[in-house]
Amino acid sequence: MNHLVNRTHLFDDLFRDVASGFFFKPVSTEATSKNLKVDILDTGDSYQLHADIAGVEKDKIQVDIDGAVVSLKAELKQPVDRQEDCKVLHSERQFGTVARRFELPAEIDADKSVAEYKDGVLTLTLPKKVPQDTQKRLTIN
Repeated sequence: MNHLVNRTHLFDDLFRDVASGFFFKPVSTEATSKNLKVDILDTGDSYQLHADIAGVEKDKIQVDIDGAVVSLKAELKQPVDRQEDCKVLHSERQFGTVARRFELPAEIDADKSVAEYKDGVLTLTLPKKVPQDTQKRLTIN
């Protein structure tokens, strides 16, 4: 029985030495996030939102503003076509639809908002809506 255990270890060691360069091992086992990565800054009179959306055509990005809520949606393309005779060892590049939604502390002036997309980064300039006096005195007839 002891002889069998030694052969198993010998085979494991040999396999580890010979095959060490043939397999891709992920650096981290943490699952890849399907969410867009964003930074939101308050500049006083507006918000600046920066979102990493690499590899997406700008006409595949949708930004919606509803009061203080900003919604981002992007359609990511399928990664490079894979050949039938190859085997995927590891794949993290995502495809499909990704989306994020934020409620900011103040309402956004959608008419003055600006969106730019350059080098895989979406930048939104979202001016805060100036609160207007909603109080009104009624004339009595």
